[in-house]
Amino acid sequence: MGGYASAGEALQVLQSAMGYLTAADYAEMPGEVQAEVLRAMERVDSAQAAVRGRAVSAFAAALTYHEYAVRGMPRWFVTQTKVSKAAGAAHKAWAKRADQHPVVIDALAEGVLSESWARAICGWTDKLPEDCVHDSDVILVEAARMGADLEGLARIAGEILARTAPPDDDKGNLADRSLRLHLTFEGAGVLSGELSPDCAVIVKTVLDAFAAASDKDDLRSHEERYHDALQQAMKLLLAGEVLPRKGGAPVTALVHISLSDLMARDPGSVFQEQWIARTQALWAAERAGASVQAGDGGAWLDGDAAAAIACDAMLVPVVTGDPDITVLNDLVRLCTEYQHLRTSQEDADAGTDAGAATGMDADAAARSDPENTRLAADQGAHAARGAHAARMAELERAIIGKAAALMAGPAGLAGFLRRATLRGGLAGPSLPLDVGDTDYIPPQIRRAVAVRDRHCVFPGGCDQPAWKCEPHHTEPRAQHGPTRVDKLGLFCWWHHHVVIHGWGWTVTVNRDGTMTARKPDGTIFTGHDPPLDSG
Repeated sequence: MGGYASAGEALQVLQSAMGYLTAADYAEMPGEVQAEVLRAMERVDSAQAAVRGRAVSAFAAALTYHEYAVRGMPRWFVTQTKVSKAAGAAHKAWAKRADQHPVVIDALAEGVLSESWARAICGWTDKLPEDCVHDSDVILVEAARMGADLEGLARIAGEILARTAPPDDDKGNLADRSLRLHLTFEGAGVLSGELSPDCAVIVKTVLDAFAAASDKDDLRSHEERYHDALQQAMKLLLAGEVLPRKGGAPVTALVHISLSDLMARDPGSVFQEQWIARTQALWAAERAGASVQAGDGGAWLDGDAAAAIACDAMLVPVVTGDPDITVLNDLVRLCTEYQHLRTSQEDADAGTDAGAATGMDADAAARSDPENTRLAADQGAHAARGAHAARMAELERAIIGKAAALMAGPAGLAGFLRRATLRGGLAGPSLPLDVGDTDYIPPQIRRAVAVRDRHCVFPGGCDQPAWKCEPHHTEPRAQHGPTRVDKLGLFCWWHHHVVIHGWGWTVTVNRDGTMTARKPDGTIFTGHDPPLDSG
C-alpha cells in the first residue's frame, strides 16, 4: 500500500508533510509554486473525502462509536474530534456516499473529481431510481474525466433525471424542506431554510397579517416588519397555551436572579441586617445547646474575633442546598485550619530562604554522600509541598461549600432577600433541595438540576437540551442514594436508559463538578479535557 507498513505510518508521514506546508513562507515563493500548492491542496481535499467516506462507513457499520458512549457518528465526531454538529453530520454524509456511490468515491481518490463536484453528482443521482444510480454515476464521472465542466455535468444529470425519474406526486410540496435556526454568541438568531409551498403560503399569510404598517409614521423596512411580525405571532402562540408540553411540564419561565441584584434592591441593607440578627440569634441558641451537650470540639466565636479568623473565606452566591446553622461552627474551624496551614508554609519558605542566605550546612552524615542527601531532601520537600497544597485546595473547596450552604436555601440570605424585596410569584416560599432517602424527585429539585446542567452531562459533550433530559441519581437509589441536587445529574433518555441502565455504565460526580463514566469492565471514560481551572 504505497510503501507504508501501516495506516499509522502513513498518517505520520501525512502529518509531517502538512506540518511543513503550514509552516512554509508563501510570501517568498514564486507565483507558480503558490499556484501548485493550491491545486495540490484541492487534490488532497478530494482524497481526504474518499478516505473519510470509506473509514466512516466501516467505523459506523461496526457500531464502534458505542464504545465511546455516543449514539451515532455525528456525535462521535463532535466529542472526539472537536468539530461542530454541522461538520459531524457532513462527515457522516461521506460514509453514506461511500456506500451508495462507490464510483464517485473512486474518482475522488484518483483526483478526477473535486470534493464539491463529487457532492453535487451524488446529490443529483440520489434523486434517480435506485437501479439507475450506479450507471448514472459512471456516465457523469466519465464525462468529468473527458473534460466536462460542472454546467455540462448538470445538463447531463438533468437529462438523465427527466428520462428515468418516476412522477413525483409530492413534488414541490415536501421535497427538500428544511429550516435552521443558528444562535450567535450574543443570543441573536439566523433563520434560514427551504419551505414547502403549503408551509410558505401559511407563513406568508401570518407574517403579512402582522406586518402591516401601524401608521404613516411607521418607518420600519419590510424586513424589519416581517421580523416583528414573526416575534408577535410566536408570543401569541406561547400565550395561547397550545404548545406541546416539554418533559411533561408546560412552558415555564425560569427567572434568574443573582444575589447581587437582590442585595441592590435592599437600600441601606435593612433586610440584610434583619437576616444577620436572626442568624446570630439562631447561632446563639445553637451555641447554648452545645454548652450542655458534647459537640465536635470546635471553637465558638463571634464579632471581631470571628471576622479576624474568617477574613480569608471566599463566599460564592449559589442558591442551592439546605442552610444549616451548624455550618458556622464548621466554617470557623475550616478557616482556622486554613490560616494555620498558610502561616506555617510562609514560615517554612522564610526558613528555607534564610538557610540558603547564611550557607547553613547539612549534618555530618550528609557530608559523606552530599549528592544523594541533597536529592532526598529535595524529593521530601517536594512531596511535603504537594501534600500541603492539596490540603489547602481541599480546605478552600470546603470553605466555599460551607459559605454557600449558609447563604443559600429557604433560610439563607438569598432566599430572605428574595421574599422581602420581590413581589408576586417571585416572592413565594422557598422549597427544599434535599429530600433525603426517597425515589420521588420533586419539581424544585428537577428545576435546580436543569438550571445547573442545562443539557445532558454525560461525559463526551452530549448536547440534548434540559427539557429532553431526566435527572439520574449518581448514587443508585438501590443503595439509598440521596435525592438532592449535588447527587443528581441530568441525562438524555439514551444515555440514561440505554448506556447507564441498559449497558451498565456508572457515572460519578467529581469534586470540580465534572462527570466521570466507568464502563462495566472498569475502563474510565471522561470524554472531555480537564477544566482549565477546577477551582
